[in-house]
Amino acid sequence: AADASLAATRENDVVHLRLPGPPRGVEPAAGRSRGDARDDPRAEMTQPSRRKVVQAAGLGSLFPWGERAAAMAGSGRGGAPKPGSSAGGPTNETVKLVNGMRHKRMGGGDIVVSEFGLGTQRWGGADFNSPDESLCHQFLDRAVLEKGVSLIDTAEQYPIPSDRARPEGNTERIIGSWLAKDKTRREKVVLATKITGGSNVTKKNIVKDLEGSLRRFGTDYVDVYTLHWPARYTPQSNWGQSLQYHREQENAPWYRDHASFEEIAEAMSDLIDAGKLRGWGMCNDNAYGLTASCYAAYALENGHAPCVMQNDFSLINRRVEENGVTEASSPANENVGFMAYNVLAGGVLTGKYLDVAAAVDNPRDPELAERLLNDPRGRMDDYSWGKTLYRYRSGPAGDATRQYAAIADAAGVSLTELALRWCRARDGVTSSLIGHTSMAQLDETLACFDANGDKGKPLPADVAWEIDRVHMRNRLPIFASDRVGRDWDGAGEIGERVP
Repeated sequence: AADASLAATRENDVVHLRLPGPPRGVEPAAGRSRGDARDDPRAEMTQPSRRKVVQAAGLGSLFPWGERAAAMAGSGRGGAPKPGSSAGGPTNETVKLVNGMRHKRMGGGDIVVSEFGLGTQRWGGADFNSPDESLCHQFLDRAVLEKGVSLIDTAEQYPIPSDRARPEGNTERIIGSWLAKDKTRREKVVLATKITGGSNVTKKNIVKDLEGSLRRFGTDYVDVYTLHWPARYTPQSNWGQSLQYHREQENAPWYRDHASFEEIAEAMSDLIDAGKLRGWGMCNDNAYGLTASCYAAYALENGHAPCVMQNDFSLINRRVEENGVTEASSPANENVGFMAYNVLAGGVLTGKYLDVAAAVDNPRDPELAERLLNDPRGRMDDYSWGKTLYRYRSGPAGDATRQYAAIADAAGVSLTELALRWCRARDGVTSSLIGHTSMAQLDETLACFDANGDKGKPLPADVAWEIDRVHMRNRLPIFASDRVGRDWDGAGEIGERVP
């Protein structure tokens, strides 16, 4: 089932790498400085603060308008403030405290989100432990109405998994039914949803799919709209352990004629100008995708640059901090926010699979495996999910998890608390997206993000250093494996291309 799912996803990724075209003119916008000279998009700027850096890096040939965009010092990169608003500033700055919950700026505009966001992938889904509509509403009551959470992250493709009775779009409908109970709730939340990626990403579909999301939410605007995965080929856009870029994949038929960066930026900018979006971004992408998206928007008349990137990030996956995403997102560069998902690594960083391995990892004990499959502790004990999410349980990932568990034990905290507090404190993270299947889980998370409580404080410096020492011995554990068959011929455990 996992292999079939992966194959379907990869087949739908009808994309091909293409740089955006040349600029058609530049106009300043509220909160985002793109220069003053409209007649000559390459006109000399009075404060070319970044041009020399871009030229030195050779980016002028990569982005033909890079010299112009690099010179812009504006304060509003990454998102568009509401009309008439003067709001803007560095991404990730703490703007306010609501019921003990810190709220941070996402991008350079006026979008401000709680530093913990509700992850909703399984809300109203067909999984064995998917929360039903009633429980989802309880989550929202507790988190939003009582504890100051504002960010809700979802997607048109949610829930995953879905079925005929609980189809894709059901999660957005559940959120909409909660909003409909009280019209004042809409202003309390920041709604982030996603368009399905790959070949589905076209200018026409960006508009059409957003309209579908708006109907299900029962609202006339979405705060943040992101690509669920890139429109082009990139090796690590979904599950598995693919990291190496394979140039021949650019010419595969399912990657040809993908939407360009410019087409996407135009569509998103038009929707922002129409009042249907406040900001946009991308998920499961990299530093190239982020930067090219920004420069495509800078080159457009009335273009709005992305305000956020969303990627997998946890104690056992710091990849974005070390591959250029955090650098590109910095207020010193493109000023773009970051939403971290899988902060608990699919449940692995709760420690519940340490003593007894996941069901699919017990081939020599079929009786135990069968018992776990029939009474799963979480997704890793489900056969399909357990296979799909194998990277979080690779040999190196397991070693790192055990070492982090030992650090947590020595510090007198749970592994869950260690993982959440560590992620919350990363200066490149705007908000951590976390899913739950019970109120007890939600309350545990809320305690770790309560600025007024002990668990809401940063980890002690000596604990943070012990975490870094483990990281230095094992820097990218979920993309390393000690289970690589001699006869696998370039394929990973779920059929993905490796290395």
